[in-house]
Amino acid sequence: MKDFLPVLKILLRFVLIYIGLVLLYQFYLNAYAAEVVDPFTRSVAVQVAWVQETFGFPTVLIDSMELHSVLFRTAGQFTTRMVEGCNVISVAILFAAFIFAFYKGSKTFIFVLAGWILLHILNVLRIAMLNVIYLKYPQYEKIGHDYIFPAIIYGGVVILWLVWIQFFALKKGKDA
Repeated sequence: MKDFLPVLKILLRFVLIYIGLVLLYQFYLNAYAAEVVDPFTRSVAVQVAWVQETFGFPTVLIDSMELHSVLFRTAGQFTTRMVEGCNVISVAILFAAFIFAFYKGSKTFIFVLAGWILLHILNVLRIAMLNVIYLKYPQYEKIGHDYIFPAIIYGGVVILWLVWIQFFALKKGKDA
C-alpha cells in the first residue's frame, strides 16, 4: 500500500480541487440564474463577435431568455448560440484540478493562468470558426460542432497536461 500512497495523494488532491472548483463555479452560476447568461459567457460572445467582425463577418448578438443563450447573427443569418457550456470554464476547471494535483509551488499558479488564457483564446477562435462553418459550409455543421471543435479544446488540454508533466511535474527542483 505504501507504494500507492503518492498516487492516492495525487488522486485525492485532484478530486478535492475539482469538486471545490465546480462548487465555486456553480455558486457563481446560481447568482446569474435569472439572467440570459452569466457575465463571463456574455464576454466570450462579445469577443467572438469582435473576432468575426475583424475577419469580415458582421455579427449581431441577440439575447434569448427562452433559450438562456446569446444568439449569433452572422452576416445576416443565425448561425449558433452561446450558452454557458460554451465558455470553456468547465474544461478549464478540469485542467486546473489536474495541474494542481501535481502541485510544484508558485509555477503551478503561473502555468494554470497561462493555460486558462490559452484555452480561452482557443475557445473564442473555435466558436468564431464554427459560426463561419455554419454560415459558409452548413454541410459540415455536425462534424464541426460535435467532433472537430471539441477536439481542439480537449486536445489543447491534453497537450498542456503533457507539457506540465514532462517539463514541470517530473522535474526535481527547489519547489519539488
